[in-house]
Amino acid sequence: MQKINNSCTLNETLMDITELLKITIEKRSSDLHIIPGYHPSIRVNGVLYPLKTYPVLTDELAKSMLLPLLTDEKKEYLITNKELDLGYNFEDSRFRINMYFIRGMIAGAFRLITTKISPLEALNLPPLLHNFTEMQQGFILVTGPTGEGKTTTIAAIINEINTKFEKHILTIEDPIEYLYPPARSIISQREIGQDTHSWSIALKSALREDPDVVVIGEMRDYETIQAALTIAETGHLVFSTLHTNSVPQTIDRIVDVFPSRQQNQVRSQLAVTLRAIISQRLVPTIDNQSRIPACEILLSNPAIASIIRESKTHLLDNVLETSSDQGMILLEKYLSNLYLEGKISRETAMHYAIRSQQIQKLIR
Repeated sequence: MQKINNSCTLNETLMDITELLKITIEKRSSDLHIIPGYHPSIRVNGVLYPLKTYPVLTDELAKSMLLPLLTDEKKEYLITNKELDLGYNFEDSRFRINMYFIRGMIAGAFRLITTKISPLEALNLPPLLHNFTEMQQGFILVTGPTGEGKTTTIAAIINEINTKFEKHILTIEDPIEYLYPPARSIISQREIGQDTHSWSIALKSALREDPDVVVIGEMRDYETIQAALTIAETGHLVFSTLHTNSVPQTIDRIVDVFPSRQQNQVRSQLAVTLRAIISQRLVPTIDNQSRIPACEILLSNPAIASIIRESKTHLLDNVLETSSDQGMILLEKYLSNLYLEGKISRETAMHYAIRSQQIQKLIR
């Protein structure tokens, strides 16, 4: 088996990964990138900044910074699989790390996760999301591109359940990100690779672990989606994430994962189990000092269930646009509201909209 040589010159060992982790925390960055051929870089409010006071990273220097974070077992996993996800505690903070290869060299992406789980209000999320903590069963999805706060939103909802009710909450994650504090619920957090060998095995055993609430870190494939639907269908409250840009796209993506012969059955399952979809992205505030969420929200009702069952997702935009009295909202309407409240610029609202004609009507 290939071995990774993490030797480096004396000068290269002088830079410690802990310095960069401290900078990431101090600058309130969301991400740190260690990539050979580039300066270390941090992302602040969605913008990447190279740390030019540090040298351009060589292959050997990147190895010397990244490999000491791994056990021998994880090093072997990285060599074999060419990428690795793990959680890493540093001082009072926690990072989600993905290590991967580029042109035969090791690189790393560090996502800073605050150890304190913020309440929904502090995240500037709609008060409507409190309602999801009261639900007893069903399927709730938080969707959006990578890095748009999906996991943070779910953590806020789950921690509210944790503090309000006596439940058994089971999470299956890769890796574990937020660590939930002891409260009224009991919480079993399982990490792929550390606590279970695979998503499919963990999900198959989930129902035997007597959960009330199940959190599936990400729906990655056919098996994960099928298991999530089955768990929700058997009377549990299920939360998960999906990388989609809108509510209609989310429904279509779930159905399209399945073979055509199963799609009618899946639509029926989804129509019965779906409770809500929150599609979100983080947009810069008008002063560019922070980011706030912009959401598209679907709440299931008999009309929505019928649309899903009959494969008429093209009608969902109109439903979202005309059902504000029920708490639903189109992303473009949410963006226009943020603009009219003076929280974001007109340019930001136009840039983040996915329906150009709709946003032009709302912001003239």
